[in-house]
Amino acid sequence: MIIKQLSVFLENKTGRLSEVSSILGDAGINMTAFSIADTSDFGILRVIVSEPEKAMKILKKNDFSVNLTDVVCLICPNESGALARALKILKEEEVQIEYMYAFSIDKAANIILRTADTNDCIEKLQKHELELMKASELYKL
Repeated sequence: MIIKQLSVFLENKTGRLSEVSSILGDAGINMTAFSIADTSDFGILRVIVSEPEKAMKILKKNDFSVNLTDVVCLICPNESGALARALKILKEEEVQIEYMYAFSIDKAANIILRTADTNDCIEKLQKHELELMKASELYKL
């Protein structure tokens, strides 16, 4: 259930995101989901890709600063209140969320969660019978 996410540090200058996506595309690596957070000097691209280890090696070879981070993908119905119910469970279970982002496919909202303790988060979500996406499934999207 643990998913490997790339965190790529980007200088805030024109073309850096284009460069990353071109490098990955040329290597046959698909980007499934991503989020960008920025400051005045740099940004952090958080991205789920089809082959995380290969992507990390290729980006490092091209002088990008890259880390792999463990995240979880929670599958929620894409309907009003579904996310609120899941977040209430996490709050009651005292799971600390560091950040999250989402993408939807058909009738499912897929929530990428970075928490203080990934294994604990998985255990608590499964205890409440919430659906999680396996890494192998997510990497194929």
